[in-house]
Amino acid sequence: MTVEQVLDRVDADLDAAVERLLDLLRIPSISTDPAYKDDCDRAANWLVEDLNSIGLDASKRATLGHPMVVAHGSETASPHLMFYGHYDVQPVDPLSLWTNPPFEPALEDTEKGRVIRGRGSSDDKGQLMTFVEACRAWKAVHGTLPAKVSIFFEGEEESGSPSLVPFMKDNKEELTADVALICDTGLFGESTPAIVTRLRGLLGEELTITGPDKDLHSGMYGGIARNPIRVLAKIIASLHDKTGRIMVPGFYDGVEELPSDIAKQWGSLGFENAQFLGEVGLGVPAGEDGRTGLEMIWSRPTCEVNGISGGYQGDGFKTVLPSQASAKISFRLVPGQDPLKLREAFRAFVQEQLPEDCTVSFKDHGASAASEMSTDHPAFEQARGALSDEWPNEAAFVGCGGSIPIAGHFKEILGMDALLIGFGKDDDQIHSPNEKYDLSSFHKGIRSWVRVLDALSK
Repeated sequence: MTVEQVLDRVDADLDAAVERLLDLLRIPSISTDPAYKDDCDRAANWLVEDLNSIGLDASKRATLGHPMVVAHGSETASPHLMFYGHYDVQPVDPLSLWTNPPFEPALEDTEKGRVIRGRGSSDDKGQLMTFVEACRAWKAVHGTLPAKVSIFFEGEEESGSPSLVPFMKDNKEELTADVALICDTGLFGESTPAIVTRLRGLLGEELTITGPDKDLHSGMYGGIARNPIRVLAKIIASLHDKTGRIMVPGFYDGVEELPSDIAKQWGSLGFENAQFLGEVGLGVPAGEDGRTGLEMIWSRPTCEVNGISGGYQGDGFKTVLPSQASAKISFRLVPGQDPLKLREAFRAFVQEQLPEDCTVSFKDHGASAASEMSTDHPAFEQARGALSDEWPNEAAFVGCGGSIPIAGHFKEILGMDALLIGFGKDDDQIHSPNEKYDLSSFHKGIRSWVRVLDALSK
């Protein structure tokens, strides 16, 4: 088998591949809104039909929510690769900000080149179809795939994946492969392909400080009565020291320094703090002293205040001491940190600072550990080499500041490492109006998967 023949087929079939993607994008598979339940089902059916059309054995699997799509190739050659994506999309609100209807996708010329415009074009329908189209090209040229391939699509990723873990546990044997492939990430910059090897976890906490049993007149009670907002502000201020370190006891237990080879690779990416922050109207890094920008985003834990409420917040002015004050605080976690232990440590940290006449209540908003992939697995270097052959710049192992729980589930439930390879760009406007996917990302994404399949099969 020669990979060049398959790449030629991808190039020749690009127009048809775009039309297939546009067809899938027309289905409004919004998983969070029950009104679109039938559309999610229709998207699953579309994928089953398309996968069957290229010779895979695909079926729709019922869950308590939206269905899964599972497909298997007939090949027996090693390795066994499991590809994951999701066919559900985000809501489109506010609709008034879309330049064209979100589910009437089209090709559009922009200053940076041609794009595919429409909801789901980048997250994640365009991304998952890059892999499907790579398989289609392999089958068209050689009649077979170069390795055993399975495909696993879910329809609830944008609504918290409530059916995912139960489904994976119930179908553990069928879904287990040698390595997982996930296409839900992006390039580094415009033309540097990336393999995400570390994902931060997330701990969400909401605390409410209660003082007096009612709001009080600040003229009558100011000075003598405890003000919950002052108490809350003091606690929030104590979360970090002057160097940006987080002061919750035991917070850094288990946190290791970045391996030197990865640090060197990140240093070669040319990341500039001023440019990155300048895009959002800032200019000076505010994290831990002595850390590079990419370290702070990809490999260091954080503590951020996401919202504060308390007292009068309407128009005008009302002189009250509030009965309660609340804050929502999130922690991004790195490998080695236990989110449940940190929840206990954070709550104890708050309790210890609570003055007399005040009580505190907590509400949790989820807890997930960080994920780290072992780049010792040969598939990582094989895939990195394949991507480097396709793109202008050499592929890099990178981190991700956000959380992609499926990668951890593959490891914890199925014992598989996952390669997170995606071709989105920072300006794709996922989750926002006017979402797009560069036509070059779609085209070169298909070609990239052709090369990765070839490399992993060897």
